[in-house]
Amino acid sequence: MVAPAWMHQQITAEQYDSWSEEQSAGIEIVDGMVVVSPSASKRHNRLIKILAVALEAAAGPDWNADFDFDVRLQDVPLTNRRPDVVVYRADTIDIMPARPEHILLVVEVVSPGSETTDRIVKAEQYARAGISYYWRVEQPPAGVPVVYTYVLDPATSTYRDGDVFTGVVDAAAPFPVKIDLTRL
Repeated sequence: MVAPAWMHQQITAEQYDSWSEEQSAGIEIVDGMVVVSPSASKRHNRLIKILAVALEAAAGPDWNADFDFDVRLQDVPLTNRRPDVVVYRADTIDIMPARPEHILLVVEVVSPGSETTDRIVKAEQYARAGISYYWRVEQPPAGVPVVYTYVLDPATSTYRDGDVFTGVVDAAAPFPVKIDLTRL
């Protein structure tokens, strides 16, 4: 199977914004190039659901927690990411694409094949964009998820290590939240 020609050319923000939801589903744009994301496992999706529901309940009325939408990190070259979970200002629900200034926290659940991207590349991109909090969820083959939390250092535009939680998240920042990830 040969990939369509547009997958081998840099995409501008204007081009991407003209695409249908079907055309933009399951992809990210990095430095203008299309990156296809494979379908997630049921375990991965379950983790995302548990995290999003708990984060939304704990965040209060000013914040929403959702998944599967574009976050526009930069316009030129175009970089759109689709974090696994995004906590964003509730008053920006109709603004698309979401921008870093709308976002409080992004969560990535690491899957086989995305280790380097989730551990290094995305963390650097989110930090440079100014997103205050980043959580990375590791899924050991046998065992409970481990959540690594990071807090933005605005002076360096890098993340500082925060707390690490195994199984049960009991975080104080960005707001108090307790999430039991042992019930997968």
